[in-house]
Amino acid sequence: MNISVVIPLFNEEESLPELALWIKRVMADNQFSYEIIFVDDGSNDFSWKVIQDLHKENPQIKGIKFRRNYGKSAALYAGFADASGDVVITMDADLQDNPEEIPEMYRMVVDESYDLVSGWKKKRYDPVLSKNIPSKFYNWIARQATGIKIHDFNCGLKAYRSQVVKSIEVYGEMHRYIPILAKWAGFRKIGEKVVKHQERKYGITKFGIERFIRGPLDLLSVIFISRFSKKPMHFFGVLGSLVFLIGFIATITVGVNKLMALSDHVAAPRVTDTPYFYLALTAMIIGTQLFLAGFIGELVSRNASERNKYLVEEKLD
Repeated sequence: MNISVVIPLFNEEESLPELALWIKRVMADNQFSYEIIFVDDGSNDFSWKVIQDLHKENPQIKGIKFRRNYGKSAALYAGFADASGDVVITMDADLQDNPEEIPEMYRMVVDESYDLVSGWKKKRYDPVLSKNIPSKFYNWIARQATGIKIHDFNCGLKAYRSQVVKSIEVYGEMHRYIPILAKWAGFRKIGEKVVKHQERKYGITKFGIERFIRGPLDLLSVIFISRFSKKPMHFFGVLGSLVFLIGFIATITVGVNKLMALSDHVAAPRVTDTPYFYLALTAMIIGTQLFLAGFIGELVSRNASERNKYLVEEKLD
C-alpha cells in the first residue's frame, strides 16, 4: 500500500464527509493505493456515526474510537500502530490542512529519500495573538535547542517513512515535537514543504490557553528524554555537582570566618545562628536531589506499563 492517512479528531462531524471525499479524489487522481484511519478521540457529537457511514461507502476508510478523550498524541499513537502504508500522512480533520499537498509530500519521501517531511503553514489563518505569535516563538526555541531547521514543528500535515512512525513513541503531549523524537531515533533527513493553510470551515478550535504552558514544558521534556535518558549523569550529575559545590564552598566560608573571628578574639555568633549556613546547606541538598528527583519522575512516566494503554471502544477495519 502506498499511503496511510492518519487523522486524529475530536468533535468534527461536519467536516469529515467533505475531507474523506477530498482525500479520495486526490488518491484517485494520482493512482495511489491508500487507507484513511480516522481516530475518534472520545468525541461527544456524531463523529463516530459519520465515520461508520463513510466506512460503509468506502472500505478504504477505517476507524478507531476511544472510549474517552486522551489527547492528540494518543490518537496518533493508535493510528501509527494500525498504519500499513509505505508512507504515513498525518493531517487534522478540520479542513485547514489541504489534501492536495499529499502527492508532493509523498514524492519527497519516496523519490528524495526524506524520512520526515513537515508542512510549513507560511501564511496562516489563525488568530495572531493567541496562535500565530506563540507558535513562532515556540518554533524558534525548538530550532535553537535541537538544530532541526524547520519552521513549523506543530503543523498537523506531515509525511513519514513508515519506519519512522514504527520506531518512535508518541505519548503525553509529545505530538508537538515529533520531528525531535524522529531525529533522536536516528532519522536525520528531515525536511519541510510550504503548504496551503485554510480557514476553519466548521466548528471552533479545540486548543485553549493551556497550550501556552504546555508548549515549553513539553519541549523541555522531549529534549531531556531524547538527549539524557541513556546518560542522565552527563547533565544532571554535572548540574547537581555544581550546585552542591557552591553550597559546600559557602559552608566552608562560614566556618572559616568563624574560626578567624575566634583567633582574633572577636565575639562572633554561632555558625548555626547565621542564615548563610542554612542557605549553603539548602544549596547542597538542592544540588543532590531536586533535578535528579524531577528526572527520575520523567523516567518513571516513560517506563510505566500503562503509559500507552488506551481504551478502544470500537474499531472499523
